[in-house]
Amino acid sequence: MMSQPTNPHVPHIPHAGTELYDIDAGEPVVEPPVVEAAALKQGVFKRLVHRFSVLGLIGLVMVAFWLIVAFIGPLVAPYKGGALTSTEIFGSYSAAYPLGTDYLGRDMLSRILYGARYTVGLALAAAILASVIGTFFGLLAAVSGRWVDEILSRLFDALISIPSKVLALVVIAAFGSSITMLTTVAALAYIPGAFRISRSLAVNLMGLEYVQVARARGEGIFYIARVEVLPNMIYPMLTDFGLRFVFIVLLLSGLSFLGLGVQPPNADWGSLVRENIGGLSEGAPAVLMPAVAIATLTIGMNLLIDNLRRRGRSHGGA
Repeated sequence: MMSQPTNPHVPHIPHAGTELYDIDAGEPVVEPPVVEAAALKQGVFKRLVHRFSVLGLIGLVMVAFWLIVAFIGPLVAPYKGGALTSTEIFGSYSAAYPLGTDYLGRDMLSRILYGARYTVGLALAAAILASVIGTFFGLLAAVSGRWVDEILSRLFDALISIPSKVLALVVIAAFGSSITMLTTVAALAYIPGAFRISRSLAVNLMGLEYVQVARARGEGIFYIARVEVLPNMIYPMLTDFGLRFVFIVLLLSGLSFLGLGVQPPNADWGSLVRENIGGLSEGAPAVLMPAVAIATLTIGMNLLIDNLRRRGRSHGGA
């Protein structure tokens, strides 16, 4: 067989793990394998730091922590949520009860872990519903004709004129309080806001050249909305979703504080503040810790969406 000609001026670079022979010594020289795991981890960390600022990372950690707690909280709670575990009411911090006890002697750590399912879970479900429905109708109004846009805009203008808390109070007073009703009324209260934001973004994008080219090609309105418009408004809509989530957390917590939210024996963080309000004068952890949980969740989400807002602005500018 004829050997392939090689260029003596171009050095030969062997593959990783191949054996080379020293011509003078006649002994194989094994090339050390390339270590890529550390470089890969370092690359992932660099990308994470590049995507998020320091405050954005703090917000991401806080939000991720409460999301994980909402899923696994009941599994790691030291006691059942409603179990009477102590004879001391409004107990202080201790090794047995790290966050003290409530007005009945129940462990507050367990109560907060169980309550995260309702505060985080209901707010997340309602925010997803509000954002998805509002974005759908906003895109539909932007890409459709004038009459569809006018009808949808006037309908949502009428809904947005009703304050969210007033709407929630009226609906719950009429139909009662349940998990399904709380999720529905919270989503209904914030769909109009998501509609207005998405419609405004979509209308601005519809005037750009690449959308006009898609229309000239004969593309349908659903293709234009799904392929040309929606991907270019994702960062502002994620920011709006975070704001909706924060507003819904505060709305549901406020309803529970008034006794119209999650009903006993279940309790969210707003209910925990209300039922332990008698310990406020004593500085009991039972009334402070649920408020701290609400504050850390909302502050963390605000830090995270502020990072998304800046990233979306730089992405749009690029």
